[in-house]
Amino acid sequence: MQRAKKKREDDDSSKTLPSTNDSVDHVKQERSKNEDVEVKLDQSKRSKNVVPIKSDCEETKVNGEQVSPEDYDPKHTNYKPIKHACWKRGAKQVIKWKFGMTLPYLALARTLAAMEDTKGRLKVIEYLSNYFRSVLVLTPEDLLPSVYLVLGQLGPAWEGAELGVGEGAAIKLVAEVTGRSAAKIRQSMAEIGDLGQIAESSKSSQKMMFKPAALSVRNVYEAFVRVSKLKGKDAVKRKCDDLKTAFVASQKEETRFIARMLLGKMRIGFGEESMLQAIGLAVTKTPPLQEEYPPSIMDNSKKLSSSAFDELLKSQVARLKRAYCECPSYDLIIPLVWQKGIDHIEENVQLSPGVPVKPMLAHPTKGIEEVLQRFQGHTFACEFKYDGERAQIHLSDDGTVNVFSRNQEDNTGKYPDIIARFKGSLKSDVKSCIMDSEAVAFDTEIQSILPFQVLSTRKKKGAELDKITVQVCVYAFDLLFLNGESLVRLPFKERREKLRQIVVEKEGEFALATCRDTGNVDEIQEFLDEAVKSKCEGLMIKTLEEEASYEISKRSLKWLKLKKDYLDGVGDTLDLVPIGGFLGKGKRTGFYGGFLLAVYDPENEEYQSICKIGTGFTDEYLEKHATFFKDHVIPSPKSYYRYDSSVEPDHWFEVAQVWEVKCADLSLSPNHQAAIGRVEAERGISLRFPRFLKIRDDKNPEDATTASQV
Repeated sequence: MQRAKKKREDDDSSKTLPSTNDSVDHVKQERSKNEDVEVKLDQSKRSKNVVPIKSDCEETKVNGEQVSPEDYDPKHTNYKPIKHACWKRGAKQVIKWKFGMTLPYLALARTLAAMEDTKGRLKVIEYLSNYFRSVLVLTPEDLLPSVYLVLGQLGPAWEGAELGVGEGAAIKLVAEVTGRSAAKIRQSMAEIGDLGQIAESSKSSQKMMFKPAALSVRNVYEAFVRVSKLKGKDAVKRKCDDLKTAFVASQKEETRFIARMLLGKMRIGFGEESMLQAIGLAVTKTPPLQEEYPPSIMDNSKKLSSSAFDELLKSQVARLKRAYCECPSYDLIIPLVWQKGIDHIEENVQLSPGVPVKPMLAHPTKGIEEVLQRFQGHTFACEFKYDGERAQIHLSDDGTVNVFSRNQEDNTGKYPDIIARFKGSLKSDVKSCIMDSEAVAFDTEIQSILPFQVLSTRKKKGAELDKITVQVCVYAFDLLFLNGESLVRLPFKERREKLRQIVVEKEGEFALATCRDTGNVDEIQEFLDEAVKSKCEGLMIKTLEEEASYEISKRSLKWLKLKKDYLDGVGDTLDLVPIGGFLGKGKRTGFYGGFLLAVYDPENEEYQSICKIGTGFTDEYLEKHATFFKDHVIPSPKSYYRYDSSVEPDHWFEVAQVWEVKCADLSLSPNHQAAIGRVEAERGISLRFPRFLKIRDDKNPEDATTASQV
């Protein structure tokens, strides 16, 4: 993580573009060790309040005609990476480049617009992969900023980089640039709910005295990164003043997506899974590192048989996913894609303290008999399943300690108490490690575990050690990395032994998860009862020796969970995503009286309705939900929402939250779409008597219960 952060800081340190008061003609920027960027600035026609972003894009000839950025179309049936691009290739390996050779932001914006207008997920992935193919052939160094701009991110999620421009400031900025009043913009927001569409529509009616210089992908990304680092007095004003450049220079679709980037909502329904698929498809069709130019292989799907290409694509995507799961940083992964190739990506990626690992997850079971059946012929261990928050604790060689959530979010600022005592909880010969554990609220007076709801009241960021009121105890259960060596391929029995050898336990602060190795039905039941009495949710059952490696980012059958309420009917609580709300009546007037919930289907990358829910909500939660979803209402359902018109809500929501829900049973339904066609062709699965339990702040919508799990 330190390496990745330092590289971006080094890259950014020389990229600040001059204000109009500067008299320089050239600004030299260093992107990396081997790359100098010379920027020529024309100061003659610039507003004194605008920081310039200068780029021109040369046009490519197709059949004697010029391909302009306005005409760029990634949807061509027979897309050709050079012919259909609207920018040119620079020098080989791109030691130096000129703005005439760079990638216009409008090409990316038109790609995003095509993705937004398309319903089929495979087509969406294809369009983005076409754009990526051109980038790989012409300007591969633009692949990384392109990836981040598609995702609406500034860097790895765990770095937590944010623009820091709220909706109010964004509306004011759009008003200033478009000439409309902020009040009119707010009125449009209430009606449409999309600042991007409003900005694009408002700006399209403007007449410019002269055409501003075109925006480039690289400059737009660098501007957003630079703005995110502005702190201190009048920071928001300085951020908006800086970003005026992009808005003034933007045209057509560019305006829409720059405005959306301000609020961190790209509204294209494109997640991590699709991104890896798109990158994999691009490098499979048009492999990087081809010596000749133009490359001899422009489209592998035309050279290979359909089955051979599909097999190659599957292999390439799988390699890319494994590498990303082990090192979820595009900063590190993307350069390897075009500099080394996917064939060699895994050998160049390894676990590194400071970079979070996507955790291994467990499958639910309905009872002890199912556990014994699944683990027949295997030795296994039973562990207490603690009712807390997943805490992946990293110790780097320089002594830095970080805590990451199951979503790879940096929770270091949330747990200063864990940071303060972690090194003291390890043997002195431990120099670096990555430990998997559960942080649990703990009452130090009566030495007892407290419910998750108590833990959720802790301050999420910037907690101060001397002001902590909810104490936590860390229960360690796995070790993924130790003193420079990855342990994930070792069997759990060996990893557990290494963990036991390095931990120094202290009651109420740091302990090993309570564990028992047994395959006896009565002993498992006795241990489950003991776990429940100890205020735990139940048991985790894990293979010890056979098929017992740590499967990063997988919900594996090597780990099973047996919760105390599994025997009541449904084998698990479900983690569901609210996609709509029904206006309340009577006592619930002014709030939402019920909600439409959905499961996530990763295969089709869509949210499928599973139930309406109206029970389990306290008055406090009803008010909290009304406030939260006020900022997430959208005028119509997303193309990737699957539902029946009979359950259409009063308001549609953007996916933004995950709820834990308990139900009495499952049933087939003609009105809900969850897992439709998996049991019966025309009916999906719904929940009987669903009841809200809690918000899962530790989960993203894509981490919700899947259709196949239901």
